[in-house]
Amino acid sequence: MRHIYHCPLRWADLDVLGHVNNVRYVDYLQEARVDMLSLHGSSSAGQEMSEGVVVVQHDITFVRPLLLRPEPVRIETWVSRVRAASFTMAYEIVDDPGGGDRVVYARATTILTPFLFEEQRPRRITPDERTMLSRFLVEEDVRRG
Repeated sequence: MRHIYHCPLRWADLDVLGHVNNVRYVDYLQEARVDMLSLHGSSSAGQEMSEGVVVVQHDITFVRPLLLRPEPVRIETWVSRVRAASFTMAYEIVDDPGGGDRVVYARATTILTPFLFEEQRPRRITPDERTMLSRFLVEEDVRRG
């Protein structure tokens, strides 16, 4: 299941050319990820995953410039892979008014691992966390054309 998050665009997000700065996309992905895990995941597992994970890798493909406008941009977020001690989230930043007029601004993936901050080491995904992540599991290639 894809999770939908509507992210407002802010004046401060723009670069000198009037586009949303590429660095801000990572912030948008984080907002969508935290919304999915903490608000829409199962109670304790989602809260632990939203606060107790570290980013291992981000991969972003910018498809077209995103310009400031009053309407929020839609971020579709899902889990594309779950391993023993990491999981991959995939995202598309889009406008999708329906009727086949879908506009993609960026596609991205983030590899995350649960982390024990007191011990400064990664940990395995618990069965409850795996169940919660499986609710959002969509096994497809985010890099499709």
